[in-house]
Amino acid sequence: MAEQKRDYYEVLGVDKSADEAAIKKAYRVLAKKYHPDMNPGDAEAEKKFKEASEAYAVLSDPEKRRQYDQYGHAAFDGAGGAGGFGGFDFNSADFSDIFGDIFGDIFGGGRRGGRNNGPMKGANIRTSVRITFEEAVFGVDKEIELTLKDECTSCHGTGAKPGTSPETCTKCGGKGQVVFTQQSFFGTVRNVQTCPDCHGTGKVIKDKCPDCRGTGYIANKKKIQVSIPAGIDNGQCVRIRDKGEPGTNGGPRGDLLVEVIVGRHPIFQRQDENIYSTVPMSFAVAALGGDIVIDTVDGKVIYEVKAGTQTDTKVRLKGKGVPSLRNKDARGDHYVTLVVQVPDKLSHEAKELLKQFDEQTGNTLTAAKNVAPGGPDDQLGGKGKKKFWK
Repeated sequence: MAEQKRDYYEVLGVDKSADEAAIKKAYRVLAKKYHPDMNPGDAEAEKKFKEASEAYAVLSDPEKRRQYDQYGHAAFDGAGGAGGFGGFDFNSADFSDIFGDIFGDIFGGGRRGGRNNGPMKGANIRTSVRITFEEAVFGVDKEIELTLKDECTSCHGTGAKPGTSPETCTKCGGKGQVVFTQQSFFGTVRNVQTCPDCHGTGKVIKDKCPDCRGTGYIANKKKIQVSIPAGIDNGQCVRIRDKGEPGTNGGPRGDLLVEVIVGRHPIFQRQDENIYSTVPMSFAVAALGGDIVIDTVDGKVIYEVKAGTQTDTKVRLKGKGVPSLRNKDARGDHYVTLVVQVPDKLSHEAKELLKQFDEQTGNTLTAAKNVAPGGPDDQLGGKGKKKFWK
């Protein structure tokens, strides 16, 4: 009795609504896991590899997938062709993209690893600089010191000893790539990888320059001016063109990316382009009104508090926030929370005056006595006093 085939979607572990990318990704994982070259002599792994390959061959083909969704395995019963799994024909299936990646991973190369002898831009360099809150608001110029590579003046960047030149790599014939073939379940697979001797350059240096030791570059410490724009925020970067690693084959230098780290401020907090702070005011100013001094990034400003202002009142100082990076003429606002400040020390005279004030404004100091047990506002007649008073 023939072994019953598993559902192709189940084999690949994908849903029936999976798109082409999901099917390809699932098969790539299974093919790499069960490939015979990764599991030599393992018959069970080979069986699972063939099963996954058959499922992919059907589900990756729109027409075959349509037939399979309609008729199931019966759509391909009796299909001819050699080398298939259960009589299935693999000849029409395209595995080139999948197995180019798989064999590249297995054997340390890749069919995409081509040589690039044209000019290539150098790598970017990252560093950081610390600035104050105010410097972030208004901008600042900073000087940083870095170790940068420059072309060796002795060999002019070739890496070869003066009077000599790099030679053509004998391993790859100057192509920068080596080609090898591998026998697989699907036949002979041709793979291309970067030449290990010349690292893709097509040239090798026999006699290295004594000054740069064959690298073609000399490292020097340099001081660089960084202009930090007004309005920059913590974690943002300033890009300085052509201050990164040197390019190859005549390519331009990379860039220098300077990350800005903004220090914390004891008073101000920032959110986007707005600034927030808390300012204390006396009870007298809150009750009677008056002027208070508010610190801003532009300096101190006088603000008139209206009589009867409550604690936690918020006021807006328009245009006293952070400048916009996109428009230097636009600024955010400064939002201030006014909080009534209660003195923790009072003279005897001040206490007496405060008691007189309280008598004139509601007797709040004696309000609790009016609801004490047995008092005029006692609604329990003293019966519940043990529950509410000790």
